[in-house]
Amino acid sequence: MLLQAFSYPPTRKGDVVDDYHGAKVPDPYRWLEDVDSPETAAWVRAENNVTLAYLAQIPEREWIRRRLTALWDYPKYGAPFKKGRRYFFFKNSGLQNQAVLYTQATLTAPPQELLDPNTLSADGTVALSTLALSEDGRLLLYSTSGSGSDWQEFRVREVATRRDRPDHLKWIKFSGAAWTHDGAGFFYSRYPEPAPGGDPLLAVNRDQKVYYHRLGTDQAADRLIYERSDQPDWGFAADVSADGRYLVFAVWLGTDRRNRVYYQDLVDPKHPRLDGPVVRLLDDFDAGYEFVGNDGPVFYFATDLDAPKKRVIAIDTRRPEREAWREVIPQADDVLEGVQIIHDTFVARYLHDAHSRLRLVALDGRPVGTGELALPGLGSIIQVSGERRDTEMFYAFTSFLYPTTIFRHDFTTGRTSVFKAPKIAFDPSGYETVQVFYASKDGTRIPMFLTSKKGMRRDGTNPTYLYGYGGFNVNLTPAFSIGVLVWLEMGGIYAQPVLRGGAEYGEEWHQAGMLSRKQNVFDDFIAAAEYLIAEKYTAPAKLAIGGGSNGGLLVGAAMTQRPELFGAALPAVGVMDMLRFHKFTIGWAWVTEYGSADSAAHFPFLYAYSPLHHLKPGTRYPATLVTTADHDDRVVPGHSFKFAAALQAAQGGSAPVLIRIETKAGHGAGKPTAKIIDEQSDNVKRNEAVAIDAMHALKGEAVTMKESLLKGDFEQLMESLRAGWEAKKKMAKSISNPQIDEIYELAKKAGMRAGKISGAGGGGFMMMLVDPVRRMDVMRAMQQTQGQIFSCHFTKYGTQGWKIY
Repeated sequence: MLLQAFSYPPTRKGDVVDDYHGAKVPDPYRWLEDVDSPETAAWVRAENNVTLAYLAQIPEREWIRRRLTALWDYPKYGAPFKKGRRYFFFKNSGLQNQAVLYTQATLTAPPQELLDPNTLSADGTVALSTLALSEDGRLLLYSTSGSGSDWQEFRVREVATRRDRPDHLKWIKFSGAAWTHDGAGFFYSRYPEPAPGGDPLLAVNRDQKVYYHRLGTDQAADRLIYERSDQPDWGFAADVSADGRYLVFAVWLGTDRRNRVYYQDLVDPKHPRLDGPVVRLLDDFDAGYEFVGNDGPVFYFATDLDAPKKRVIAIDTRRPEREAWREVIPQADDVLEGVQIIHDTFVARYLHDAHSRLRLVALDGRPVGTGELALPGLGSIIQVSGERRDTEMFYAFTSFLYPTTIFRHDFTTGRTSVFKAPKIAFDPSGYETVQVFYASKDGTRIPMFLTSKKGMRRDGTNPTYLYGYGGFNVNLTPAFSIGVLVWLEMGGIYAQPVLRGGAEYGEEWHQAGMLSRKQNVFDDFIAAAEYLIAEKYTAPAKLAIGGGSNGGLLVGAAMTQRPELFGAALPAVGVMDMLRFHKFTIGWAWVTEYGSADSAAHFPFLYAYSPLHHLKPGTRYPATLVTTADHDDRVVPGHSFKFAAALQAAQGGSAPVLIRIETKAGHGAGKPTAKIIDEQSDNVKRNEAVAIDAMHALKGEAVTMKESLLKGDFEQLMESLRAGWEAKKKMAKSISNPQIDEIYELAKKAGMRAGKISGAGGGGFMMMLVDPVRRMDVMRAMQQTQGQIFSCHFTKYGTQGWKIY
């Protein structure tokens, strides 16, 4: 990493002390929770200035940004979906901040732009978050969120004219929309409007209610369909069955996977009755129930009731007693990740050791054909589209080295074909993904995906990025990332373990990583790091860890419990204060996953791992880049602010502790491409700074190299390069880019002159810059000798050229 003395902005310490069930807990940076105060704003500016100044010094910064941009610049498609007689799909031409929605009459007809969210704001920070098409495909309900906020605003657009109707709805959060089949309006859920003078980004969200909006009327006139004033923490997800007959409510409580299911009979889909009684079909809150579809009064649900890996059951609403329930698809060895009905067939997505399998099952439970559709390899199904009466479906497949590709399956012929395959300027043939298994602290067998160059040497010197999540029943499966590709090109390993707390192995796997068992998740992650080191993939100084949101908590816990194990840490929008998270916005909803410090039973285990409360002054912590956003109204930025301030104060080593606060951004959803590239560029730079740490031990050889360059003494330069290479091998490998042909081409464009270097054992080219403007190209200059790649980093040397350091 760059060696320099850090002078962090002064951060005032307050005298706040809280009493938790008799335990006195100081909170000296409580004032940073007030994100709108002038003092906090000044602190944010000062911290950003320090961070950006540091990042600007990293030599490869501009090259990384350029490479990310070049790789990102390819057309990306979402799976088509159909309503009425039209197809709809999303496409990003390459570097657009937001994907554009298109429509077409047939799959071969010219597509027409329907909605371009890039036109909704100058900087691309307004994003689409919800879409719902009327049954005939003539009307599009869409919602927008600004600067990454969870708050949504609903509008309705006519598909034929591409014009918005006057309907405009506000104060909506965590809600979809469901049209009645007469096209006259839609159901949705919303919270009460925040009190005047309050901050909607911080206020607690409760009392969600279900409404019906009739087109052409003001939101104030929307009809209240259902509320539970006696249960202010309940939320409602409304859906209309495919036949238009039933309004089905999934009643949720926080992030608990258990839910209730209520329904309302609309009687006539074309003239729906909105005042019918709400029937509490499943009201025991004993399991998770996902409405899949119906055959008249018979409802199908995917459930984990008596089946931690899930199964599909049928409930006849005319005989809802449990003894009359029928099992349609029994629990399998693999986990049922999701299921839907397309072409009167259950399309079921399963997870086998955290990678996807796709199966077709008849409505009576029998396999269709061979029962399973072949996938390209070890990867993930991330989208399936199609409806009950369709004869085709589309699905999107992706993996670490496989950019998202759209496939089309024809149910009438049984054939599957590639529909849209991206063309990207990256050759994956030189890389591979393998799956390994290791033992956690308690002996539990944990899978981990490792992606790297083929033939990678296990000598303990490979820069490695370990990324995790582990919580909230969320599956972390193989996925394509441009940022990971650049890391791989630079010689890195990408490691992704399957931690407890997710649902990759079912509900038991999830429960093993929640509440009082949350420490299992951190143990799994730490054990992954220990495995990578023991098996000589990497070493502590070369190991970076990352994660976002709950994954940010993971990174915070790991780096505070085992700081000596890591060279760099990248906690993003993390939940760092486990004693106060439930006091802001939707944080109360996480109590079912984490617990609450308000509970005397929960406080001890929360306090035992809360990252903010386990920073010890004088400890040598790894280089850390904390990231958050000023508009994050899910994990409020106060978490990261307080953690960064406390970590800077506690740091006993020389490694930097930085925080980057994005403006006009939120928790991550809908983030514009430009911000993603900036963020991933700095993440790669932070990892790369750790990987090139050894270069600073070569200053003596660097002086000789500089003098040799200036004198044109290539023999002496050769000897210095050889000596430097040997010294560097003893310490650690530098990251280097193998694309020598591209480097030579860059050298020509930059106006470099090449001097032939000869010497015992091999030869190559050393390139000197004579055009001082092309600094970023000089960073790519390399010496290839004795079959090895030596990465030479340059800085400006007077007016004569550049020096190696």
